[in-house]
Amino acid sequence: MKQKIRIAAGQGFWGDLLDAPVRQVEGGPIDYLMLDYLAEVTMSIMQKQRSRDPNAGYAKDFIPLMKQILPACVERDIRVTANAGGVNVEGCAAAVREVARELGLSGKLRIGIVTGDDIMPRLDELLGRRIELRNMDTEEPLATVRDRIQSANAYLGAWPMVEALNGGARIVITGRATDTGLTLAPLIHEFGWAADDWNRLAAGTIAGHIIECGAQCSGGNCQYEWRSVPNLANVGFPIVEAAPDGTFVITKHEGTGGWVIIPSIKEQLVYEMGDPHAYLTPDCVADFTTVCLEYEGRDRVRVYGIEGRPATEFLKVSISYSAGHKAVGTLVYSWPDAYAKAQVADKILRARLDRLGLKFDQVHTEFVGANATHGRLAGEPSGDLPEVQLRVGVRSEDRSAVERFTKEIAPLVLTGPPGVTGFAGGRPKVEEIVAYWPALIPKEEIVPKVQVIEA
Repeated sequence: MKQKIRIAAGQGFWGDLLDAPVRQVEGGPIDYLMLDYLAEVTMSIMQKQRSRDPNAGYAKDFIPLMKQILPACVERDIRVTANAGGVNVEGCAAAVREVARELGLSGKLRIGIVTGDDIMPRLDELLGRRIELRNMDTEEPLATVRDRIQSANAYLGAWPMVEALNGGARIVITGRATDTGLTLAPLIHEFGWAADDWNRLAAGTIAGHIIECGAQCSGGNCQYEWRSVPNLANVGFPIVEAAPDGTFVITKHEGTGGWVIIPSIKEQLVYEMGDPHAYLTPDCVADFTTVCLEYEGRDRVRVYGIEGRPATEFLKVSISYSAGHKAVGTLVYSWPDAYAKAQVADKILRARLDRLGLKFDQVHTEFVGANATHGRLAGEPSGDLPEVQLRVGVRSEDRSAVERFTKEIAPLVLTGPPGVTGFAGGRPKVEEIVAYWPALIPKEEIVPKVQVIEA
């Protein structure tokens, strides 16, 4: 058994810094590269892509990245865990396999494929057996939006990935797995942690939580003394340096920007935490109130003392569905009286929409530069602001109403208050609203499938 392994975060979301994984591989010794691509809405985006092209439906950025780093990963014995598979895990794995062959790496690595999270084909069968998949926030049964569902995926935990790693996979590709599982799986695999070793599983889960958003724990998006964060242009992504007993250190490669300090770790710990006593995952329940942090040196924070409890009998399901249409239009009003002009323009626009008899589920106005960020808490702005952006958004089940709204913004330039600019982008675009439906499903209903194939 190894006495220490280093797991490097390379992506915090689909769209993160493209060269971050490369710098993690080339910047110093690591054993694993963890790549987190998926958010709740990402699955619906990928489902739409696959409906147009059966070969799509995964994180396309992952393929050129593998082409760039795969030779170094093979040479340096670095393994990769990634949820880049989206709704087409097999297609993603096939693309990586093709890249490996192009690079002359056939027979030199194995690819793990984890599926079983996609329950879209099973929805009617599940609902027919009275597994209602009620909305966790509203208690509504899923049947109320059944005809509008775009994607439905259960969150798989670490153990299917562990199985793939145990099978010799150098690259493990999943669909909707937990963000934390991408880090926990290598720890279980390397250290042989038992399925009921709740404290260690909780420690690995919290390690994964700390690095799942990439540089958000190493200086990026850090509120604490943010002006003092060094060299964010070259921010170093975090690395978990873990021991078999469940303790670990958060650090980063030497010579990189950003920082690893206790305040930045604390900020990430409370991100999407929920109940601090019970952070629920498929693998365990982690108690964030037991986390202890201490400095072990420059850019090194030691994490220890974590306690955990048995996991629940449910898995979370992330469901997306169509909820009408929206459009957002903007205009910028300049000094003098910028805020007053924007307010008058908003009243004029609303009056015209009413005159046309257009019906909207919501019309929402923000005055950027005056109150958009803090809303009512901002109060009335003091002084004469140099410029204010009027931003108006509408939503409706009626697409034609939203389309007509997009044609009412431009006329304000010549038929509203003076001093307007910022319309160079043209008419607003009508967009489909994709809503989120969180639900629970009994664990026994989900059977992950693990394959390990030769490249």
